[in-house]
Amino acid sequence: MTPIASETRHPPPGLDAAAIPANRHERRTRGGRCFEWPTVGLAVAIYGGWLALTFFHAAVPAPLLWLAGGWLVAWHASLQHEIMHGHPTRSRVVNDAIGWPPLSLWLPYPVYRLTHLRHHRDERLTDPLEDPESTYWTQDQWDRLGRVGRALATFNVTLAGRLSVGPLVMIVSFLVSEAKLCWGGDANRRRIWARHALGVAAVSAWVVGVCGMSPGAYLFGFVYLGAALTRLRSFAEHRYAARFEERSAIVENGGVLGLLYLNNNLHALHHQSPATPWYRLPKLYGKRREALIEGNGGLVYRGYADVARRFFLRPHDTPRRPTDAWGAGAP
Repeated sequence: MTPIASETRHPPPGLDAAAIPANRHERRTRGGRCFEWPTVGLAVAIYGGWLALTFFHAAVPAPLLWLAGGWLVAWHASLQHEIMHGHPTRSRVVNDAIGWPPLSLWLPYPVYRLTHLRHHRDERLTDPLEDPESTYWTQDQWDRLGRVGRALATFNVTLAGRLSVGPLVMIVSFLVSEAKLCWGGDANRRRIWARHALGVAAVSAWVVGVCGMSPGAYLFGFVYLGAALTRLRSFAEHRYAARFEERSAIVENGGVLGLLYLNNNLHALHHQSPATPWYRLPKLYGKRREALIEGNGGLVYRGYADVARRFFLRPHDTPRRPTDAWGAGAP
């Protein structure tokens, strides 16, 4: 079987997020404030909760430990997403320091930032060659997957597949792709991974050496379940449409998951206003709701239960990009 390509496609060496207009993503002024306190408080809650949960893990029943651990790692990923859009301070150095600790172990924050800001080139959304977060395949990629690979890729566009095998597909494919870049001579990637290895060593020393947690419990309960919760958010965020404005969805009534995802369930609004802080999105959504729904072609779900009802065992879309709608070089 041909190895499954990474769901996180990478840019050519030398292409940096700096090539994207920064003011689309980073707040240049904050009304004279140096800190966005809701996000600072959120960071304290996440890191403090993670330290407490790992230190006192032996006193927590395993199912509750896994649920809380997965929540914290997914919440941390949401915090990293908020940080890379220019929050909670006016200093990128400070912001990146807040988002850098690798609680998930497998994803370096600098790589996440680079690829995610490229994803915000909205005219290229869902393009498997240009959008680093696209889950679609070109016909050539699809042909090279092999029978087993195609079956797995098809299962991965159902919610059941995305939550069960999706994290494994994503993590393994990402690591293989990154290894190719490093071995291929990308010096910047090598530096990123060298620093990331130090962070992973520090997290591992705390979890295993100080707290005495088994590596397997952390990898499953925190890392894998955290990745699964993150995959739930991203599952229905984007779907191909001829107009790129109609490729970003809205999940209303996010409930507690809206807090976990820092209101990124209102995804069409996030793409329209990527620098708006998470705690202001619901009010802004209320003001723009009708225009947003008209603009995205009515791609709206009532909540994540609605997403599950529609797509738990049914594909969200074809895994291949629609070749009849995409010409060479078309967005």
